[in-house]
Amino acid sequence: MAKDIAIDLGTANTLVFVRGKGIVFNEPTVIALNTRSNEALAVGHQAWQMIGRTPGYVVAVRPLRQGAITDFDITERLIRLVLERAGVSRLSRARVLVCVPSAITSVERRAVREAARRAGASTVFLIDQPMAAAIGAGLAIEEPVGNMVVDIGGGTSEAAVICLGGVVSSRAIRLGGFDLDAAVQGWIRREYGLAVGERTAEEIKIAIGSAAPYDGEAKAEVRGRELMTGMPKTIVLDPADVREALEDQVRQIVEAAVNCLGDAPPELAQDIIVQGIYLLGGGSLLKGLAGRLADATAVPVHVVDAPLECVVLGAGRCLDTLDAARGLFLEDE
Repeated sequence: MAKDIAIDLGTANTLVFVRGKGIVFNEPTVIALNTRSNEALAVGHQAWQMIGRTPGYVVAVRPLRQGAITDFDITERLIRLVLERAGVSRLSRARVLVCVPSAITSVERRAVREAARRAGASTVFLIDQPMAAAIGAGLAIEEPVGNMVVDIGGGTSEAAVICLGGVVSSRAIRLGGFDLDAAVQGWIRREYGLAVGERTAEEIKIAIGSAAPYDGEAKAEVRGRELMTGMPKTIVLDPADVREALEDQVRQIVEAAVNCLGDAPPELAQDIIVQGIYLLGGGSLLKGLAGRLADATAVPVHVVDAPLECVVLGAGRCLDTLDAARGLFLEDE
């Protein structure tokens, strides 16, 4: 029996929505491989636990960077494993709707389509993540009213103004949560001569990272390896330190949203002043970011109810009327 499936193939996390069941897979976009046997050892949470902790012949890799496929074969294997976990095989003739960043090129779109087909999908549709996000947030995208979403993912950040079922203006930058983590890593290396892993940097960002000062700030202990001696060392970080480390990336994200709003026609801009901006994605959880964006745009900013699941939930709604929704999908190149 044919299945209709939506996949949010993100740089940080992959989510799978099966029509009639809801979200059946929500795990990191990581796959662990044995380089000796070329065998896939784990995917998702299990593989994520292995990052930076594997013997030489085992590699835990993220096959997508900045919203684009960096290794086609590994991405195909990842999609196949994810579809298998969702109960899809080559015999099930699944129709698959994949959410993709608006920043990717036509070549990258073809790579996503081909990877999904080779992984077992009978038909592959693509939809822009901002469009799926607007549907997931419950916005009236088909009405003659301007709606604006800002989606901050692991590898890309996108802002889009949507009206009458189409994107009127958009800005996308290849910068997201991983770049925030890398900024924390680089700052600690420069200021303290301490090397920390990407998982540690992410934990620091979540614990005390912010885009603006906030109530109840507290310091955090950080353990790493001192570059000069190679020995373990512990330092104490202040939230203001992490804010300084993140400032450049936060400024670029806010500028992209401001420029997107500036590109919108005046009538739609008036709608957005009333409606507000809808913020989603893992990056939306950074403390103080909604307030920073509201100050820069002079528009109310709302963080959606399920910021991490919003895109795949929107794509899942499209599955209910797949044929009628085709006007929202990206055309074959």
